[in-house]
Amino acid sequence: MTDLALEITGLSKTFGGQRALRAVDFAVRAGEVHGLLGQNGSGKSTLIKVLAGFHKPDPGARLRIFGTEVALPVPPGGFRRHGLSFVHQNLGLVPALTVLENLLITRLATVDRWRIDWAAEARAARAVFARYGLDIDPTARLARLSSVERALVAIVRAVEEAAGSGAGRGVLILDEPTPFLPRRDVDRLFALVRQVAAAGAAVGFVSHDIDEVLEITDRATVLRDGQVAGTLETARSSREAVVRMIVGRSLAAPVARPPPPPGAPRVQVQALAGGQVAALSLDVRPGEVLGLTGLLGSGYEQVPYLLYGALPARAGVLSLAGRRLDLARQTPAAALRAGLVLIPGDRPVAGGVGALPVVDNVTLPALATRFRAWALHQPALLAAAGELGARFGVVPNRPTLLLSALSGGNQQKVILAKWLQMAPVLVLLDEPTQGVDVGARQTVFRAIREAAEHGACVLCASSDAEQLAEICDRVLVLARGRISAEIVPPALGKQAIIEACYGMAA
Repeated sequence: MTDLALEITGLSKTFGGQRALRAVDFAVRAGEVHGLLGQNGSGKSTLIKVLAGFHKPDPGARLRIFGTEVALPVPPGGFRRHGLSFVHQNLGLVPALTVLENLLITRLATVDRWRIDWAAEARAARAVFARYGLDIDPTARLARLSSVERALVAIVRAVEEAAGSGAGRGVLILDEPTPFLPRRDVDRLFALVRQVAAAGAAVGFVSHDIDEVLEITDRATVLRDGQVAGTLETARSSREAVVRMIVGRSLAAPVARPPPPPGAPRVQVQALAGGQVAALSLDVRPGEVLGLTGLLGSGYEQVPYLLYGALPARAGVLSLAGRRLDLARQTPAAALRAGLVLIPGDRPVAGGVGALPVVDNVTLPALATRFRAWALHQPALLAAAGELGARFGVVPNRPTLLLSALSGGNQQKVILAKWLQMAPVLVLLDEPTQGVDVGARQTVFRAIREAAEHGACVLCASSDAEQLAEICDRVLVLARGRISAEIVPPALGKQAIIEACYGMAA
């Protein structure tokens, strides 16, 4: 057997009484590309974060890297000393810096150097790129590189850092590196990954894309509900076998779709294109909650932002309440005037202003319609904010508190109150219960259903199959920017959604 480069045994992790990982064993051999698969919530991210030092595991776990015992928890950043390196989906690069500066940034932050010979460093970087068959200018601004070139720079940096530790050729963990790359760029990235493994490095490849895992890996481990469901040799495994291991059973036969509910659509989207979305058409009836989901990179999560104008669309038409909007020219201001509201997934950054009090956040959209903007009356604003807080169950209901002082669930209630008070025609949601506790989750669900009951059309993009099954009337599953499945009652349920997401792979 090839020597083990990375071996972790008995790994468990508990969050507030909830087991995220249960006695997981995971090993990667030197010279091997090893896949890590599992549905959302299976424990993949927790395992990676334990290795990176973000999480402290429960007692009993053991970690060996190239046969050397490594004490857990790994100190933040300490993984580099042992030849372990990571390339996360956001790559960890600085677009405003040059390629060379990005390559050196870790060394410059950890090693005392009074002087840098940039010409010599550039020559060394060119030699490194040449060794991997890459033609990348070290002096170029990173922002000018293509998406795949940035990913290649991140991988080369990680491999060189790991190799520099002296621990063999190192262990490289690639966490979802391909979702936003076109196929030709995936081929370039895979060529580099194979070359890295052939040089003796161990590569862990975390992905949702079963086809890519079967193509690039030698073996793959599947996590399900925080436990290892199995490890298989990918060259001898079928897509169906991998899907069965991920979901825990064979995929059910397609269920005949019942007739759609009566009533004409109030919202129609025609040929929407932008980002990863390609020629998407859908409709939503008054009072309907329509779910959108898919695997990472399928494009479903971009649809609310494309419709609102927060992401640029290449084409598409949105018809609602007798109006037709050219989505290629859509702006958030025009969307709001037409009766659209967007509740984004990135709540702290895009949903509200944490440094302002709740009253300022919640009353902002209504200032022009409910208050005299030229003579705002603070007691009236506080009273309105208090009424909304009571209606949406904000705790504590103190409008003068800073938004950042509230829990994540109560921040989400404030943001829902902020936009739903506008009686919108179309509500666009992205991961509405992300980071929300169980109690607040139900309040959020009730607010969404109440908006629908008052005639709003609701479009909810989410990776949470259980959430979609609970609040949606229909769910559309996207794959590679297009609708691949539609799930309607009585087939609509958590398992059916999960199976549909992986069904394209089978």
